[in-house]
Amino acid sequence: MSSLSFESLSLDDSPSPVDSPALEEGWDTDLEVNEVKTSNQDTSTAEIYLQACKLLGVVPVSYFIRNLGAPIMNINHHGLGPQGGRALAIALVTDMHINNLELEDNHLLAEGGRYMVEMLKANFTIQHLNLSNNHLKTAGAECISKMLLENISLKSIKLSGNEFIEDDAKYFADALASNYRVKELDLSHNQFSGRGGEHLGQMLANNEGLELLNLSWNHLRMKGAVAFCAGLKVNVTLKYLDLSWNGFGNEGALALGEALKFNNTLVHLDLNNNRITNEGVGMLCKGLEANDTLRVLLLAYNSLTVEGALALVNVVKNTPKTALEEINISNVLVNENFVQLLDLTCQEHPSLEVQYGGVGGFIAKKTPKRPDPMKVIQDYLDERKLRLWDFFRNIDKDGTMRVPVADFRKAVQQSSIPLERFQIEELIQRLDREGTGIVDYRGLADTRKQMMRDHRRQLRKVESRQKKEKQKSERILKTFQSAVEAVTPRSSMVMSPGGTKDDSSGPQLFSATPLSSWHHIIMSNSSHYSVANLSGEHVHLPALGGATHRRPAGSSPAMRSYSQPNLLEDSPRVPHTKPTSAQGMHSTSNQDVGHTKLSPTANHLTRSRPALNVKPAAGKTKTKGKKVKKKKGVEKATPEKTQTQSRK
Repeated sequence: MSSLSFESLSLDDSPSPVDSPALEEGWDTDLEVNEVKTSNQDTSTAEIYLQACKLLGVVPVSYFIRNLGAPIMNINHHGLGPQGGRALAIALVTDMHINNLELEDNHLLAEGGRYMVEMLKANFTIQHLNLSNNHLKTAGAECISKMLLENISLKSIKLSGNEFIEDDAKYFADALASNYRVKELDLSHNQFSGRGGEHLGQMLANNEGLELLNLSWNHLRMKGAVAFCAGLKVNVTLKYLDLSWNGFGNEGALALGEALKFNNTLVHLDLNNNRITNEGVGMLCKGLEANDTLRVLLLAYNSLTVEGALALVNVVKNTPKTALEEINISNVLVNENFVQLLDLTCQEHPSLEVQYGGVGGFIAKKTPKRPDPMKVIQDYLDERKLRLWDFFRNIDKDGTMRVPVADFRKAVQQSSIPLERFQIEELIQRLDREGTGIVDYRGLADTRKQMMRDHRRQLRKVESRQKKEKQKSERILKTFQSAVEAVTPRSSMVMSPGGTKDDSSGPQLFSATPLSSWHHIIMSNSSHYSVANLSGEHVHLPALGGATHRRPAGSSPAMRSYSQPNLLEDSPRVPHTKPTSAQGMHSTSNQDVGHTKLSPTANHLTRSRPALNVKPAAGKTKTKGKKVKKKKGVEKATPEKTQTQSRK
């Protein structure tokens, strides 16, 4: 239905008033007689709602009638169904009072969601909408996303528990790429995972309005988590993010740490129950060292021990610029060392509050492995460059390598071999397995090569494990970087003022500011327009037609200019005259726009964004040098020509 109103209500699928048995019996309703009487101001809305309920054969909701005129309408858990939602939508078309509409758990389905969407095309009063747990599914996600493209009043929308699947995230990503009015979005308790994380990351990269995002109880892990964090890295508005109960794991913690190095707006991060271990916390701490905006970090119900807790407090202690005020590790038992470190840290950061499970934890230590007595003897002989026969020749004069147990024990005890008594007895049992009273110490020589092989095999295992972990981390970082490049458009985005961090060691953060944000600059009739800032610098923006401009010879070198990327390079160049407002300003030819380096400014003016991972070719540098030489040659020839003309 294109337009939704009481007059355009379709009755094809609804019972007629004459044939309806409910109407013959006096129309079943939960309204009392005195409840139907409302003020004159709301009579029209109440009457429209009651008549719609009659025509659709649904029972009116008395709460709605009683609270007409209130700013908040809470109709959660009323079982409206699609037709009940249809009647409600008809009544709300002309309502001018309700700005918060709660419709959670009403089994609206996609059909009822469509009626609400049609109502919102005419109602611009509702700013907060809750459609959680209504089984909207894919069809409902598509309808709501289309509504978000046009609606100008909604500020928050809750869509938790609506059985949205992977590809449904793309609808929201496309809708919120151009919607900057929605500030809060709840997509928790849905089924987003791999591809869903990619779409949601794209949404964060392109959106500049969201301040609160709830994605708890989804399946964002591995690739989905990494792709989502790539979008978080370049986001410039999000403040509250709930990722609890997603299974991010250490892979997601690594990507999240990389994102926190560059994100400078997030203040609240919920990572409760995400399968993060001490190793993942260590990766997350690397991002916290460079972050100066995050205030609240929730890490409860993860697989953390005292080691992870100490790492978190050490980050706060060793990072003077940190903004962390609350850390929740409420399930972790700590020890006295942690408490002492926390006290010292709180002296430097008085606002810090750490919630932990209690004192009584300990750092797990592996039981020291008992050295093999055979290996101890072999190492002893190797250090002194002795043979077994040299060591036992005093008791084995025949050279048979078989000696009595008593003589063997006495020889070992009298030597300087670092063996305890129980180790000597263990060695005797291994060399005299049958209990004959004779020790055959040839076993020591036979096990030498085996022990060497075992030792080398163990070293190879350790090296292989370390290599695999390193390759895994590098693969995650590579995937993260690829995802960042994928969610960051190159030609349609420019850097916003103050969107970068003072970090010369790493890549600069590019904010996703679309070119439509330039609408506040009023273009003059000429092909140039400029905006002066407080420092006297000018932002010079050439026309999108792509015409070539020359730098005036008399321009001041102290005045700087920055150009907007030319989006129509292939369009025909139209000659034009130089306007008077552009005199004395520096302009840049379109040929050099793509290769211009970012020049630092005092107030971070808007600058053209360079292509990612593009290295300038050596040939172009040489060509540029030749052009400069030619230009100098022309300048030198100019005074000579002037003198010749004066002589004439």
